[in-house]
Amino acid sequence: MLMSWNWLNSLVSIPASLEEVAEKLTLTGCEVEGITRPCEKLSGVYVARIDSLEQHPHKDSLWVASLNYGKEKAICVTAATNLKAGDIVPYAPPEAILFDGTVLGKKDFEGIMSEGMMLSADEIGLPDIADEYGILRLPADAPVGQDVKKYLRLDDAVLDISITPNRGDLLSALGIAREIYALFPDAVGRKNLKNRPEEGNVWPVDFRNIFLEDEGCQRYLLGLATDVKIQPSPLPVRILLSLMGMRPISNIVDATNLTMLLMGQPLHAFDLDRLPDREITVRSAKQGEKMVTLDSKERLLDPLDILITSKGTPIALAGVMGGENTEICETTKNVVIESANFDAVRVSRTSRRLGLNSEASFRYARGVDPELVYPAMAFVLGLLQEWGVATVDWNVLEATSGTLAQKEVRLTKEKLQRILLWDDLDEASNILGRLGIYELTQKKESSTRWFKIPSYRPDIDIEEDIVEEVARIRGYNDMPSRLPQKMSHAGTVGEWTELQADLRQLALARGYVEVITYSFLPPSFVNLLRLSEDDERAHPFVLSNPLSVDLSAMRTLMLPGLLNALASSLRSGWRDAIRIFELGRVFIRDSESESGVREIEKMAGLVYPGRDTRNIYKESLIEDFMSVKSDLEAILQSRGAHCTFMTSTEPFAHSGQSADIYMEDKKIGYFVRLKPSLEKELDMGAPLFAFELSLEPLIKENMPSFKENSPYPGVNRDISLLVAINKNAEIVEEELRSAAGSLLWNIRLFDVYTGKGVPEGSRSLAFSLTYRDAHRTLSDEEVDTVHNKVREEMAAKGYVLR
Repeated sequence: MLMSWNWLNSLVSIPASLEEVAEKLTLTGCEVEGITRPCEKLSGVYVARIDSLEQHPHKDSLWVASLNYGKEKAICVTAATNLKAGDIVPYAPPEAILFDGTVLGKKDFEGIMSEGMMLSADEIGLPDIADEYGILRLPADAPVGQDVKKYLRLDDAVLDISITPNRGDLLSALGIAREIYALFPDAVGRKNLKNRPEEGNVWPVDFRNIFLEDEGCQRYLLGLATDVKIQPSPLPVRILLSLMGMRPISNIVDATNLTMLLMGQPLHAFDLDRLPDREITVRSAKQGEKMVTLDSKERLLDPLDILITSKGTPIALAGVMGGENTEICETTKNVVIESANFDAVRVSRTSRRLGLNSEASFRYARGVDPELVYPAMAFVLGLLQEWGVATVDWNVLEATSGTLAQKEVRLTKEKLQRILLWDDLDEASNILGRLGIYELTQKKESSTRWFKIPSYRPDIDIEEDIVEEVARIRGYNDMPSRLPQKMSHAGTVGEWTELQADLRQLALARGYVEVITYSFLPPSFVNLLRLSEDDERAHPFVLSNPLSVDLSAMRTLMLPGLLNALASSLRSGWRDAIRIFELGRVFIRDSESESGVREIEKMAGLVYPGRDTRNIYKESLIEDFMSVKSDLEAILQSRGAHCTFMTSTEPFAHSGQSADIYMEDKKIGYFVRLKPSLEKELDMGAPLFAFELSLEPLIKENMPSFKENSPYPGVNRDISLLVAINKNAEIVEEELRSAAGSLLWNIRLFDVYTGKGVPEGSRSLAFSLTYRDAHRTLSDEEVDTVHNKVREEMAAKGYVLR
C-alpha cells in the first residue's frame, strides 16, 4: 500500500522524521518496504501568468507567450493549443530542473528565443493529473511567483507499506495515522471527522427502498447527489490520488476513491437515471447468471457471489467491481453513492475466481469495519459539497441486518508479567487507549482490567492479543532478555516428516540433489506426456487467478516439474550427468471427497546421463535403466517394503524399459525410461529415466526381525522353466513360493537364457530353491517329495520344465 507522508502529517502531528517513523512502523508489524520521492529532482519551477499569447510570426504551429513569474518576465515558445492569455501555468526558466533531471536552457525557434518552457503534467512527473492535453493549467488563485513544488506539495514522500492480512484496519491513511499516534506519545491528532451523515431532506425522486436478501451484507447505506457537474476533481486531489497509486477519473469517482484511501471504506457510485428501477436489492447470484463489469468484460457468476441488483438486473459485483450499465459518464446528472459492508470471505472468493483484484476487494477481503459505512458516507458527501459540484442535502437511506457483537477482553497483571516480564497495568491501559482500545472503568480491579475492543480490530479476541498490542507499541527491544526454559521432555517428529527426512537422506547419499519446483504447471503437460482422456491425471485443476499461463494448472504428477528443472540446467550449458529428486504433493480430482480434491504425497526422481559421457571407465559409470532401478530398490528396501515390478502402461514410457511398482497388488508408482520420441521433442540429447512413488504405503517402516540362524542345513534343488518372454520373473517366483509351501527357505533366480533350444517368444528361467526346517534336518526323500510337487504344480499351470 502506498501512503503520502504529507497526508499523514495533515492527519496527525508527527514529532519524528520520516525515517524514524518508517523504522518504528517496520518494527511493530507495518513493514515499510520502500520510500520514494516522485518529484525529488524537480526544482526551480514557478507559478506564472500568461500576460499575452500570440501566434509565432514564422511558424503557424507555434505560439509565443509572454510570462510573468514574479521575479521578472520571460518569453516562452510552445506548441500547446490549450492556453489563453490570463492562464496560470507552471514555468521552468533556464537552469530549472525537470523531474527526470533534465536541466533547461534557452532555445531558438525560427528567430524567437524561448527561455525555458511551460510544463505539462508529464514534465512535472505526474502524468495522470492532467485534465486535458497540453500544458498543465493551475487554479486561477495560484500565487504568481511561488515555487510550484511547494505550492502543489510535490515535495512529498511516498511510503510503500506491507500490511499483514489480519490488519485490514491499516489499509487507510487514518489507520496508519492511528498507529503512528500510538507509537509516538507526543503525537497530536489533527482531524476530526463526522461520525454520521447529517439529517437531510426527503429525496426528490421516488426511490422505493433497499432490500437485503443476502446475509453477506450487514450494512448498506445509499446517499444521493443531484445536479451533478461531471468534471475533473481539484488539482490537489488529483495529485494526492496519483501519488497513492490511483488514476484520477472524475470528481465523483475521485471522491469515492479519496474516501476509501482515507478511511479504508470502499464506496461505489451509480448513475441514478441508468438504474433499471428506483430500488436496490442485495442478493446472491444465480447459477449461470452473467453481467458486464466496468472493464467491459462479461462475467459468469456463481451462487456464492454477492450481487447488487435493480429490478433483478445485476448492477455491481458487491465489494469487487461495478457494472457497466450504471457507470458514471459525462452526461450523469444524478448519482447514488453506496457505502456498505460485505462478507470478507465471499468477496475474496469472488475476486480470486474472476481474477478481479480491485482496491475495494483487496480491503474487503481483509476485513472492513462495519461501522465505517457511516463516517465514510458523511465524508464523501461533504467532499462533493465542498467542491460545489452537486447538491447533497438529502437523507441517507439505510438498511441493516443483524447486530454487531461488542467484544470485551480482559488483561491481567499476571499475564503481563509472565509474557513481558513487566506488569504496569496503568501504562498498558494508556498504550491501548492510544490505539482506540479503551478501558472499561466500571470493571476495573487491582490486578485486572477489561477493555472494549473497537469494531475495526476483529483480530483481537483473547488476552494474548491484548498483550501483543502492548508489547509491540511499548517496543520489543525494551523487553528483558531471558533464556528459554528447559523442555520437560524431548519433542517428537511427525511420521510424515520422519519419512521424508529418511528418504531425503538416502537419496542424497546415492548422489541425488533435491529440487523444489512449483506445484503449478502449464495445462500443455497433459499433451506433452501423452495422457489419455480417461486418465485422471489428464484433468488438472485450473487456477482462476494464475501467476502466468505457464503456472495455471495444479500438478497431477511430478515429472513435468523435474523436466523443467532439468531443462533449465541444460539451457545454462550443463553437460554432465544430473540426478535430482523432489518430495511434494500432487492434486487429483476426487468427486467422492468433501473438498473435491485428493492430495497425494509423492517422491519423484529424474536421472539424466549427460550429453558428454566420455570417461576413463568406459560404460561402467554411465547411468542406465538398471542402475536407476537399484536406487529405487534401495529406497523401497530402506522402508522394508516388498514390491514387485510389472511392465508399465504409462503413456510416456519406453515400451522396452518401463515398470509399474506394486505393493500388495496395489500400484504405488512407476519407473520408466521416457519414450525416445518424447526425449527428442524435449531436445535432451540423452536418455531420461524417471520414477515416482506414493509415500503413504511407505509411512509404516517394516523393520527386519533378527533371530538365531538355524543349525540345521538347507537342501538345494534347481528348477528351469520355459516362460513367455514378456512374463515377469517375479510372478513366476511368487508361484514357486506358493507351490513350495512352508519348507521353502529361500529362492533365487540364477539364470535367464534365450537362444538355441529355446522357442521364439520364450525364455528359460532357472531358479535355485533352498528347503530347510528350523527344528530338524530334512531327509532327501522329504525334499524330493516337496520339490516334485512344485514341478507338478508348475507343469499344471502350463510351464514347460527343462
